[in-house]
Amino acid sequence: MDSVDALLLARIQFAANISFHIVFPMISIALTWMLMFFKWRYNRTGEDHWMNAYRLFVKVFALSFALGVVSGITMSFQFGTNWPGFMETVGNIAGPLLAYEVLTAFFLEASFLGIMLFGFKRVSNRVHTLATLLVAVGTTVSAFWILALNSWMHTPAGFEMINGQAHATDWFAIVFNPSFPYRLVHVLLASGLTGAFLVGGLSAYRWQQGDRSKSVMAGIRSGLWLAAVLIPLQIFAGDLHGLNTLEHQPAKVAAMEGLWETRRGAPLVLFALPDEETQTNRFAIEIPKLASLILTHELDGELQGIDAFPDAHPPVAAVFWAFRIMVGVGLLMLAVSWLGLWQLRKNRTPGKWLTRSLVAMTFSGWIAVLSGWYTTEIGRQPWLVSGVMRTAEAVGPASAGTVMTTLIAWLILYAFLLSSYIAVLFYLARTAGEKEGQARGINAHGPRVGPMIEPQGAS
Repeated sequence: MDSVDALLLARIQFAANISFHIVFPMISIALTWMLMFFKWRYNRTGEDHWMNAYRLFVKVFALSFALGVVSGITMSFQFGTNWPGFMETVGNIAGPLLAYEVLTAFFLEASFLGIMLFGFKRVSNRVHTLATLLVAVGTTVSAFWILALNSWMHTPAGFEMINGQAHATDWFAIVFNPSFPYRLVHVLLASGLTGAFLVGGLSAYRWQQGDRSKSVMAGIRSGLWLAAVLIPLQIFAGDLHGLNTLEHQPAKVAAMEGLWETRRGAPLVLFALPDEETQTNRFAIEIPKLASLILTHELDGELQGIDAFPDAHPPVAAVFWAFRIMVGVGLLMLAVSWLGLWQLRKNRTPGKWLTRSLVAMTFSGWIAVLSGWYTTEIGRQPWLVSGVMRTAEAVGPASAGTVMTTLIAWLILYAFLLSSYIAVLFYLARTAGEKEGQARGINAHGPRVGPMIEPQGAS
């Protein structure tokens, strides 16, 4: 019993760590490219409000990047403490991929991050722009390698098992495994949407605080336009990813659809309460044959149900609901971004409903990312590496009591860090207008006595 509890607690602890960690890289990846856009617009137009937007969100990036690095280090330690069997079995593949991420991406980010953060007036404008671009490239390359490893765990390829250990036979096949292209596109688009609503939400909060500066409108418009463009692409990419998952991980799709029995003409379940014991959906609201049409492009297409995987299927309720939360948030993003742009085109300034909606959805990307991540990772269970290694085979010898103690400690620490992070972001947004006014030589009481402060970033 203790071993079962230790396994469950180890899974919860790793899930807590990765849930806290993943939201920060998802912000960092998108935010660096948005910063690059702000800098490009400033270089092209010479308008200071683009640089003012850059100054605010480069601070948000710095804070997000720092928390992402720290929590990533903590997570990597858990491979040794909680899951030693993972590296023992597939370390010959996981180790090099993680090393490539450090060598090609992390060093690039670390090398130019200081210039990006503190080099406004210490280097030329061209060098500072180049540093911003290289940091953006570094964050994207980092995602490339991490997703290559994660995708390989879902759809392993290019290896052979020798004496219980995985050995690489084709590195190209390992990196570009069957699910990797779909997963990479899906995650990068999700990062873009996370950054879009973060920028739009914090900018809308500034508007609510009475800040009517041009940098506020630049943030609102940029966030809305990015979201409006990316969400249709994400819907299309998600559909392709779903078809790929159906081909390689049909048990996951069965759980996502709440499909207990293999059948033709499977309905699309809009709402239900999946019951694991009776293997039925209570209070189900369904659209006949639509699931088969979406996934097989045939009204009577056959979909495998949970009954086809009696000993190797994920928990249905968790995957079922995580998937629907992800889709629901995505549709809400679509509605807010498109209606918001329509409202701005009509009135030129954001109305109360738009600013309130954007503030409320500041961290909506986190919800979508986490629910999508839970769909993916819980949907892989009971496998740690699909078809190669079960999760229970990798767990370490730590007792349930030890894991529980550290889990509680991590949860308390993460709750404190997350609440502090959110509070600091809104503080930065709230004080951004005052600092812009000081940079222009004015304050809330009128003209500033003394020389004008030169806008940083000008070469």
